[in-house]
Amino acid sequence: QVQLVESGGGLVQAGGSLRLSCAASGSISKINAMHWYRQAPGKQRELVATITSGGSTNYADSVKGRFTISRDNAKNTVYLQMNSLKPEDTAVYYCNADVWTIVPPGLRNYWGQGTQVTVSS
Repeated sequence: QVQLVESGGGLVQAGGSLRLSCAASGSISKINAMHWYRQAPGKQRELVATITSGGSTNYADSVKGRFTISRDNAKNTVYLQMNSLKPEDTAVYYCNADVWTIVPPGLRNYWGQGTQVTVSS
C-alpha cells in the first residue's frame, strides 16, 4: 500500500504565498507523474499542476506564472509553491500520483487526504 500525506495548507491574505508538500510512503518502486488538484465548494475537482518523473511540468491557465510544482525523487515528495494567491484559489488541494508498487506489483493511482487553502480578500 501507498500513502500520500499533504501538508502546508492554511489561511493567507490575498497576495501572499504558501508552499504545499506531499510525501509518498509505502511499498514504492517508482513514482511516475505527480499532480496537484483542487476542489472549491460547489465546484468540480480540477487539475492544477503536473510534474513527470523527468521534471516536465504543466499548469492550469488560472495558475500559470503564480504556482510552481517541483519534486524531490529521493524523498518521494512533490511540492506546490503558490505565490500571489487570490481568493479564488481557495479550495481543498489534493496530491495525486501514479505509483509503481513493489507489493503488490503494478501501477496504481493514489490520492492524498487533501489540505485546505483559504485566501482572504
